[in-house]
Amino acid sequence: MTATLDPFAAAPALMKQWMGTSVAINGSLEPSLVELVKIRASQINGCANCINMHTAEARAKGESEQRIYLLSAWREAPCYTDRERAALAWTDALTRLAQGHSHETAYAALRTEFNEEEQVKLTLLINVINGWNRLAVGFGLWVEQPPSKAAA
Repeated sequence: MTATLDPFAAAPALMKQWMGTSVAINGSLEPSLVELVKIRASQINGCANCINMHTAEARAKGESEQRIYLLSAWREAPCYTDRERAALAWTDALTRLAQGHSHETAYAALRTEFNEEEQVKLTLLINVINGWNRLAVGFGLWVEQPPSKAAA
């Protein structure tokens, strides 16, 4: 894929602020949860760049291959905690807003597992990854990841 536009070159000051906001929000919740949310939103949005990037980052932070592979079927997979399930349901609901506003069940689970401050942090995280997905898909961005080790 060839980028059609480099947003960092076209609007460097704004992209620096966007990157700073992203870093601050990414550090506001537990790293494993952050990566699962980023991967899940990127799957829904069909962002190959972000799926590639965040699966590599999740592995580097100790996430298992099983949990990464099963993320697209998280509702049926038994390997996620109630907190992760609540975050993934909220991610699905907010990322799919255009498909209808049926997020009441997801919000109920969110309120059970996250305090109000964490709810805002998670919602901002979902907004940020959706924004990155749109930048990457819209402008054809691709960040090559270092090769990962083959499974033994």
